[in-house]
Amino acid sequence: MARCVATKGYADTTIADIATAARVSKRTFYEHFRTKQECLIALYESASQRSISTLTKAIEPSHDWTTRVDQVVKAYFSHLAANPMLMRTLFIDVLAVGPEGLQARRKVHRQLADLITDLPQPAEDDASAWQANAVVGALTEIVLQAIEQDRVEQLPECADEAAQVVRAAIQVNRTASSAPTARAADPV
Repeated sequence: MARCVATKGYADTTIADIATAARVSKRTFYEHFRTKQECLIALYESASQRSISTLTKAIEPSHDWTTRVDQVVKAYFSHLAANPMLMRTLFIDVLAVGPEGLQARRKVHRQLADLITDLPQPAEDDASAWQANAVVGALTEIVLQAIEQDRVEQLPECADEAAQVVRAAIQVNRTASSAPTARAADPV
């Protein structure tokens, strides 16, 4: 599936194309997948797990948290930039398969958000699940814009600015938690 969508795009890929690329019969394809959409979701889940593995390996515990954020974002964008056509399929076409595609995407977003919340951070700066999800959304939007503008290969060039967004989101938590709360009698 990955080879086919990388050369033809998801919409133009047929089950016959997938079977031929895999050097199996269509019957064998149907023994593993009921539909082309199911095969796409399996590809999405597999490629996403590889991405998460790449990110996890990029975390160098001996570095300070800002350096770790920089490393993870750079690794993520570099990983995505390696195959632009596949990224279009994984970020856009997976949603075209309906609720199953959306569910697969949500699962991966949760895993990425969990990676962010588990990223060791400075004391009192633990990112909430909500913040981590918002950060994943921001990074996804950067990737989607790169896909739309046909510049996925240039994603690594955006890594520094994207990492800055991640660090800022985490810092907002620290600022908000250390700011005194206004009492009802205090002027606003």
